Amino acid sequence: MRRRITATAVAAAAALALTACSGGTADGGSNGSTGDGSSDGGGRLRLGAVADVSTWDPAEAGWGPGEVLQYQAVYDTLLRTSADGTVEPGLAESWEYDDSRTTLTLDLRGGVTFSDGEELTAEVAAGALLAYRDGAAANANQLADVETVDVLDDDTIAIVLSQPEPALETYLSYSAGLVGSPAMTDPETTPVGSGPYVLDLDASIPGSRYEFTAREDYWDPSTQVYDTITLNIYADATATQNAIRDSQIDYVNLNSASQIPDAEGAGYTVHHAPLNWKGFILSDREGTVNEALAEVKVRQAINYALDREALLEAIESGHGEPTTQIFGIETEAYDEALEDRYPYDPERAKELLAEAGYPDGVEIVQPKTSFTPASDYELVSGMLAESNITLVADEVGSTFIGDLLGGKWGAFQFGLNQEPLAWQTYQQAVAPGAAWNVQHVVDPTIEELAERMRHDGDDADAAAKEMNEYLVEQAWFAPIYRVDGIVVTAPGTTVTQKTGQAIPNLWDIVPE
Repeated sequence: MRRRITATAVAAAAALALTACSGGTADGGSNGSTGDGSSDGGGRLRLGAVADVSTWDPAEAGWGPGEVLQYQAVYDTLLRTSADGTVEPGLAESWEYDDSRTTLTLDLRGGVTFSDGEELTAEVAAGALLAYRDGAAANANQLADVETVDVLDDDTIAIVLSQPEPALETYLSYSAGLVGSPAMTDPETTPVGSGPYVLDLDASIPGSRYEFTAREDYWDPSTQVYDTITLNIYADATATQNAIRDSQIDYVNLNSASQIPDAEGAGYTVHHAPLNWKGFILSDREGTVNEALAEVKVRQAINYALDREALLEAIESGHGEPTTQIFGIETEAYDEALEDRYPYDPERAKELLAEAGYPDGVEIVQPKTSFTPASDYELVSGMLAESNITLVADEVGSTFIGDLLGGKWGAFQFGLNQEPLAWQTYQQAVAPGAAWNVQHVVDPTIEELAERMRHDGDDADAAAKEMNEYLVEQAWFAPIYRVDGIVVTAPGTTVTQKTGQAIPNLWDIVPE
């Protein structure tokens, strides 16, 4: 049956969210408050981000904390996902799979233009998908199964897959679904999209501040909440904290729970939502960078060396849950019994190191960034040292993400979203082409399980559980805890956080 969905429900929900709220602002009404306790929308929104966009080119785009809000300002995606993860219309008004789930047909919205006047056509949309599939984007593997994108008529395309891709609809609401103008002459630095805002390059300082202005002819004004948006890049946790203390921003993500008291003291509202796991990605499972990490017993030793409950309390003030697995609680892969696999046991960690041929311990070079408070790093480092595991800090700056994805370090501390589908977690961090399988390790056992996961049904769910158990046993990762995403909003602004995502939809940051 063809899935026919219009944007009416989306628009109505957005309008209700705006009209049901009230409040003032931190800067005398800059975000649209009328000053009498009611909000008329419009005005200026001041956003904070912890990283800059690496490129404005949709074909090379990522979907990380330094990119989502910027891209959603100037570009549209073929589909959207709501705050609760529901797939909704975007540039495509409706879509349907065939019975084999290897052909996804999308009907595009008519009358959409890019900010340079070019029209959205099926040819343009097909070209954007193929450019992303064939480009160098970190998540290009999300479209790895796309064989062709057929143009059926002026406003209809068919995405033909070599095999089922369970998360394709969701991926089309991320960077894989971004569509830019076919007439862009400098996509690296000058974005031209069909989105709700236009980047004002003359008023912007690349790498520091971006200014966006609302388009008058945007096709979905219900999501065009503000007249202008200022987005500032804060290079480290201290800069973010100073901006909060000085009431310079209306919305920003916190780096850690330790920043909550200062934010509350400055009058900001703190919002929590289950988000991700934090810990170590033990990426060098073949010993390319650090030969010790090729030994499963060394990776297991790292897991035994972590006092997860103590770290959660010390670093996140208890806002989360200890865990040993990267799959989210709501996914079909989660197994509560695995949480007991690696109790804190420094002596067992030392025994495993000795059995692996490292009786004197191991050294692990890992990046140390300004985003992680020095006290947090020293706490983890000191704990691992008790098990003869020495962390060697490699001081890096705000551009370290590229080096991470390039496989410079054999292990590193990080946090990844706990996606709503087990398949998404596999594609994000486990698959050979996954962005966060940075050494692109191929494991035949995992790939056999992944093949079973591609198809709906009980066996797919069973395969997901088996993959989770295998990853925990092989210690591909050393998760420490699941943690809430923490964002703050100034008086007069509120936000609906997005399931499993560090950054909300731009249109879910609204006047209060």
